[in-house]
Amino acid sequence: MIELKNITKKYGGVTVYENFDFAIEEGKITCILGESGSGKTTLLNMLAGLTPYSGTSSPSLTCSYIFQQPRLVPSLTVFGNLSLVCKDRAAIRSMLARVGLEGRENSYPRRLSGGQAQRVAIARAFLYPSRLMLLDEPFSSLDLALKIKMAQLFLDIRRSDGRTAVFVTHDVDEALMLANDIAILRGGRVVRRLSPEGEPVADLFARQALRGELISALVSE
Repeated sequence: MIELKNITKKYGGVTVYENFDFAIEEGKITCILGESGSGKTTLLNMLAGLTPYSGTSSPSLTCSYIFQQPRLVPSLTVFGNLSLVCKDRAAIRSMLARVGLEGRENSYPRRLSGGQAQRVAIARAFLYPSRLMLLDEPFSSLDLALKIKMAQLFLDIRRSDGRTAVFVTHDVDEALMLANDIAILRGGRVVRRLSPEGEPVADLFARQALRGELISALVSE
């Protein structure tokens, strides 16, 4: 179990979290669902150790991060970008094949489509030897069909990898596509927590029964 306890985080005079507790079950994908400004990205950055706060967290884990934008180094090829986090050339080639980019290792980011660049970002996150993977709305700029493909790609790799993941979104359908555990965040506190049954994406239509419940929890005062 990964735990944050008695967390307080302020930006100047604005309190984002006060006496906040949150637990993440290892080996699962926990989705943090909430509107803009609810503290979702701040929570990820606290888990990553990028944002200072008062309180305690345990255990301290190495993290890999998939951002909203791929954040590739433009002067490096696909292979060069992945070499920044992994020196095993065979592992890089194997991961490129898994994300559907075999043969693109010498391409520069400017030659990649948005979906291809995000595949590189996914490959980079899995190649980095972390125990916790953090995802900050990585599919928000993609159309629905591509979003589903990318979600399935992520889940397929993670299923064999087994890494704990925390996924942040404001999109109910993304949460239903990806999560084993959904926490709805509002005003610096968890107002609802659900554990959808079945496998993410594969059982997406079965999960739609929860959609109304999630939306209601998001908009209720």
